[in-house]
Amino acid sequence: MRVYLDNAATTPLAKEVAEAMIPVLQNEFGNPSSTHFYGRQTKALIETSRRSIAKQLNCSPNELIFTSGGTEADNIALNTAVYQLGVKRIISTTIEHHAVCHTIEHLAERENIEACWLKVDSKGNIDLNELESYLKDEKPTLVSLMHANNEIGTLTPIEKVSALCKKYNAYFHTDTVQTMGHYAFDLNALGIDFVTCAAHKFHGPKGIGFLYANKRIKTDVLIHGGAQERGLRGGTENVYGIVGLAKAIELAYSHLEEHQAHVQGLKSYMINRLQSILPGVTFHGEIAPEKSLYTVLNVCLPPTEKSGMLLFTLDLKGVACSGGSACSSGAAKGSHVLEGIHADNSRPNARFSFSRYTTKEEIDFAIEQLEAIYEKVLV
Repeated sequence: MRVYLDNAATTPLAKEVAEAMIPVLQNEFGNPSSTHFYGRQTKALIETSRRSIAKQLNCSPNELIFTSGGTEADNIALNTAVYQLGVKRIISTTIEHHAVCHTIEHLAERENIEACWLKVDSKGNIDLNELESYLKDEKPTLVSLMHANNEIGTLTPIEKVSALCKKYNAYFHTDTVQTMGHYAFDLNALGIDFVTCAAHKFHGPKGIGFLYANKRIKTDVLIHGGAQERGLRGGTENVYGIVGLAKAIELAYSHLEEHQAHVQGLKSYMINRLQSILPGVTFHGEIAPEKSLYTVLNVCLPPTEKSGMLLFTLDLKGVACSGGSACSSGAAKGSHVLEGIHADNSRPNARFSFSRYTTKEEIDFAIEQLEAIYEKVLV
């Protein structure tokens, strides 16, 4: 038996999404910029998809710009804030995704942007009072905080952050790569300026995502080239990817509450089982449902002589999980998120992440393999 518990890295493509994409791959080959029949057909698919996504998120279709994924969308949001909106200061945390952290560091070095890093507690929570203290010093500012941390799952109260940003006339960007398709969003009501998304995190295809840019934001050309995406992002559109993204969002939100209950139940079950069989086990990040992303569980395990081989051993036993962010899993350097929350680096950690397709039997299998690894420790 093999089980996949690394859905925070990527999710399997939903069958219905593949079925929506295949006819486009096979038959709809026209360039959307062409004015003839074939071009008009693919252009119509793009705009129908854009309207479908906008309806799910309660925003205007014109506020959605299709991108190659979350990293590009994050980069565009941050660069737009600096180069087009005149932002001189960016407030964030050191436990953001590297697509945000590294871009801020680059802008600070190249453009002399002031980078302000909020402190986080041992669970990865920010202090809203500290954020407000920065914002009181009014200068052109962008606040960039992810909705849910991709490694430890702690949720940021984006409604409260948005309210503070409005109070002090700051722009707000949130990376929702881990939460889009897993939580309901009313983008019009939230009033956030930039939101980023990647389809492959909710059973859509890789290589496609979007940037939501609030209509209040007057953006200029983001990527120079052709007149695609209303002249903002040049380059021939990924038509079948866009169709797949729209279908994935439709599926995610058509049974959202059912999916949430199922996955949260699995996470709670795994927490209880691990606590009962592994004395001393703890968890990185928040685990209370109202404070934590229900698809992610980062487990801090008891130390063993073979701690460094834990993920490899689990993989050999048929369990696919992560030791943190898959985006850096091949690097020698440890997790910047766990470092940021001052986690005990003498203990191994494993990030288990679930999807609506995960079953209780798969959780039981994973726990059995962990129990076997730790059998000698528990004696």
